[in-house]
Amino acid sequence: MPSVKNPNGPSKNRLAARRASARKQSQKAAKTSKDKVVKADQKRGAGGGLLPTSGPRAKLSAKKQRKVDRKLGYALKRKMEADGEVEMKDAAEEKPAKEAGVDTEMDEEIS
Repeated sequence: MPSVKNPNGPSKNRLAARRASARKQSQKAAKTSKDKVVKADQKRGAGGGLLPTSGPRAKLSAKKQRKVDRKLGYALKRKMEADGEVEMKDAAEEKPAKEAGVDTEMDEEIS
């Protein structure tokens, strides 16, 4: 009786393809763990060291950054007003007055 391979098993080509895809997946996993990409970005398909172009972790444009800074400033001002710390714009700044009669200069040496 001739030696015949099991016809229900995977072919050599299919086995080689399975090994190749497993190797590619393991290399991809090793590469992403080396660069420490966040898991959410890894699922999205981001490479190492790249920030996403959309979503909450995307880089803000300069215009959007100015708007966010302005809103943060307003929020800080509201918080200070709620705490009772109000900035007085029309009040003059007080400068410490020098004491009268006290000489603070040390230029003269006594010999």
